[in-house]
Amino acid sequence: MALTDVAIRNAKPGEKAVKLTDGGGMFLLVTPAGGKLWRLKYRVDGREKLLAMGVYPEISLGEARRRREEARELIALGKDPSREKQRDKVRARIQAADTFAAISDEYCEKRRRDGTKGWAPATATRSEYLLSLVCGSIGRLPIGEIEPADVLTAVRRIEGRGKLESARRSLQLAGAVFRYAVATARLASDPTRDLRGALTAPTVTHYAAITNARQVGQLLRAIDDYDGSGITKLALRIAPHVFVRPGELRKTEWSEFDFDGALWIIPATRMKMRKDHPVPLSRQTISLLREVQAITGPTGYVFPSIRTRARPMSENTINAGLRRLGYTGDEMTAHGFRAMASTLLNESGKWHPDAIERALAHGDANKVRAAYHRGAHWQERVEMAQWWSDYLDQLRIGVDGTARISPGGCEMPTETSAQPGVEGRGWGR
Repeated sequence: MALTDVAIRNAKPGEKAVKLTDGGGMFLLVTPAGGKLWRLKYRVDGREKLLAMGVYPEISLGEARRRREEARELIALGKDPSREKQRDKVRARIQAADTFAAISDEYCEKRRRDGTKGWAPATATRSEYLLSLVCGSIGRLPIGEIEPADVLTAVRRIEGRGKLESARRSLQLAGAVFRYAVATARLASDPTRDLRGALTAPTVTHYAAITNARQVGQLLRAIDDYDGSGITKLALRIAPHVFVRPGELRKTEWSEFDFDGALWIIPATRMKMRKDHPVPLSRQTISLLREVQAITGPTGYVFPSIRTRARPMSENTINAGLRRLGYTGDEMTAHGFRAMASTLLNESGKWHPDAIERALAHGDANKVRAAYHRGAHWQERVEMAQWWSDYLDQLRIGVDGTARISPGGCEMPTETSAQPGVEGRGWGR
């Protein structure tokens, strides 16, 4: 006889457990302590088994019957309801642990030690910060429960603070985390794939740079007259000659230099392309570095912080020096020395574009071509480095013909009417 709610409520505990059947193998077990437990008796592969389906009244009679039918459907398919219940518990436990924040941390750790494709320390720090902006909204959610609307809400909060580029990059990185979860079998699909175009595109800005030869000369003369920190002045004087990225310059250490071989090797850990980058040194650059070495050498950072030699100078130091010279952020930046060199070296017509690109440590999308060109232009780069420093010295003299002492210690000639490299244009070197 089928059970009723009235019969269940009126059931009293006895000295022994009592079974109140409802049909289809389901019964309510009334314990001596007064508990009322739903149970389902069934057979799988000839063996009798018992499935716990909850406690009354938390699980009502109607819900117990629904669970009985679900279990019978599994049995009809040859599955064991008890085993499936255990699997569901394990899945739920795994999903609860697989929050977006947990998988984000796992992904970042993987990218830090991803061989030659691993993130540089600065990239890792920046990426982890951007992901933390998203984690504030969705970090605690199981990754399998996150929907596109959840991600969009998170990145729009960043966008709403006027940080358009941060919002865009945070969305990209969140997508990378979701795709990593897909690749590791913890997610079916990436919920960010349909969010392209949802955010306001930031205005692309380029690093301000002086690329006019006459104005470059004015800048170099202004640097010579810099009246701030001596180390900052030397960094400002060296930057145009080597035109590496600001972070690569300020974090350099004395162990990276071979003055006898006129060579500076920047380790892969500091390079954007994650490869060692050799930089040929001109006579002028070596002379300037010798001046720095007398102050900060022979070990540790070449340009240490003014507060402690255990850290490099601040990323804002060179830019602050340029501002002190009167150059605004729209006129010249520390990164702008790279655009300055790229423009004037290309305009000279003396150097193969690939040699200039290698000097700038730009990557090549074509891996075969990149492997060939890695060493194909080294001798040309050596000659170009010396030519470039000589050219900068001539620009420092200025059109008025006033001689100035070069960084190498030699007085430069006063004739500047002819720009080196104008004659014989081509890539003959």
